[in-house]
Amino acid sequence: MNDDATNLDELKDLISDNVIGGFIIRLLEFYGSFGPLPGILLPFIEAFLPILPNLVFILANSLVYGLVFGFLYSWIGASVGAIVVFILIRKSERFNWVRRIKYQRHIQRITNFFDQRGFGPMFLLLCFPFSPSALINVVAAFTRMSLQSFILTVGLAKAVMIFSVSYVGDSLASFATEPIKTVVVGIVVGLFWLIGKFIEKRITSKADRDDGETN
Repeated sequence: MNDDATNLDELKDLISDNVIGGFIIRLLEFYGSFGPLPGILLPFIEAFLPILPNLVFILANSLVYGLVFGFLYSWIGASVGAIVVFILIRKSERFNWVRRIKYQRHIQRITNFFDQRGFGPMFLLLCFPFSPSALINVVAAFTRMSLQSFILTVGLAKAVMIFSVSYVGDSLASFATEPIKTVVVGIVVGLFWLIGKFIEKRITSKADRDDGETN
C-alpha cells in the first residue's frame, strides 16, 4: 500500500507540473460520475488523433483511477482505438485515394517487411511508448495480417507499453537510476512476446487446416 501511495504521489507531482496534465486530471475528476468511460475514451481518441499526449493520458488515468484500474482503462481505450482504426482502413481500401497510398513504393516495402516477419517486429514497435503507433496501425491494415492476429498483437503490445509507462513512473531516467525496473519491463516484454508467438502459431496452423479442408 505504501509503495502504491508513493508511486501515485510521484505521478501527481509529475503531471501537476504540466499544464496539459493538470487539465486532464481535472477533466477526469470532473466527469468521474461517468465511471471509467472518460479514462477509456481519452486513449481511444488518441488512436485517431496521434498529436494528443497519450503518455499523459496513461499517467493521469493511473493517478485518478489507481494504478490497476488506470492501467486497465488505458489498455482498453488504446487497444480498441487501434483495432477500430485498423478496421476502418481495411474497409476504406475500396477508395482510390486509399489504394494510392497503399501501393506507394515505400509503403509497399514496409508492408512486405511485416508480411514476411509477422507478429514479432510489429509487437516490439508497439511496445515502445514513443513509437508512431498510429502510423503502425495504418500500415498493419495494408498488410495481409488478419484482424485476429492484429487484435492479438495490439492487445499484448499495448499491455506492455502501458505497464512500462505506469511502472517506470516519472521518466525514462528511472531505467538508469533503478535498474530493477529495466529488468522487470524486459521480462514482461519477453514473456508477452513468447505468448504472442505461441498464439500466432496456433492461429496460423488453424487457418492452414481450414484452408486445406476447404480445398
